[in-house]
Amino acid sequence: MYLQNGKNVSDWNEFKIVLAVARAGSLAGAAKDLGHDHSTIFRWLNALEKRKAVQLFDRTSGQYVPTDAGAQMVLAAERMEAEALALDRSITGQDTRLSGKLKVTSSETLAYRILNEVLASFRHEHGGIEIELLVDNRQLDLLRREADIAIRATRPHEGELFGRKIASTPWTFYGSSIYLSEHGSPTDLASLSGHAVIGWDSGAVAAASEWLTKNISPHAFSYRTSSLINQLMAVKAGLGVALLPCYLGDQESDIERILEPLDELTRELWLITHKDLRNTARVRAFFDHVGGGLLARRSLLEGDLSGTFEEMD
Repeated sequence: MYLQNGKNVSDWNEFKIVLAVARAGSLAGAAKDLGHDHSTIFRWLNALEKRKAVQLFDRTSGQYVPTDAGAQMVLAAERMEAEALALDRSITGQDTRLSGKLKVTSSETLAYRILNEVLASFRHEHGGIEIELLVDNRQLDLLRREADIAIRATRPHEGELFGRKIASTPWTFYGSSIYLSEHGSPTDLASLSGHAVIGWDSGAVAAASEWLTKNISPHAFSYRTSSLINQLMAVKAGLGVALLPCYLGDQESDIERILEPLDELTRELWLITHKDLRNTARVRAFFDHVGGGLLARRSLLEGDLSGTFEEMD
């Protein structure tokens, strides 16, 4: 994209930036998404509105809300984007090379505890494929190519997506040996309210956070953090007990399960891509090798304390 005082912008880029402002609701958010600074987007948008003699956004309390004219431009931009992405997927889907970049997204817990070992094996077999791992607990949009492949705890429902179920992943409460020896071990959910509970920050929207809010007294929380890895480290430090995925907590020798896994928090782990990309050579290789590596660790992922896994050949 070429921006200079709001003049040298192609038609598609005009639509692209209006779409970015509408999605972000702010110039700062749009600038971040597009890789430009706030002042550049501000100058460009003002120049565009002046040139077209129309207001595209209402500015209210720092939020940018499309006007009727802006909304029409946003709809057109979404259609143009969808066609461009479909063409890109079609071309990429015919790529038979076992080389190039793969953008993969996964949760921080899976990346921290399991995924790197599997990716190391994949890279040993396919050294020409560059992995860009986006560690993000949000569900990045595969339809918009925010990632090529997602490893997520959600069954895909969009018809355009193709997925492979890896495992069911249970959750339960963990505490450190030191904490439990000093405070005793809870015997059921009701007795958790008498303990120091480690929870999520107030803005969290994770299913585990919502469950804790509904089932644990607000007075029980002694420490909150937005990171599950930090929650794990807080448990290890003896700050309290925390609700963790079993594949994360079970591998730590200095903490232990307090309760049996909670059925209502069990999730499904899926390997997902767009159906147009499934036959791309590097995507297919990733599904075969990394998918196989994760399946070999199914007992660990499913919280089977007696289970083992076999290394991939």
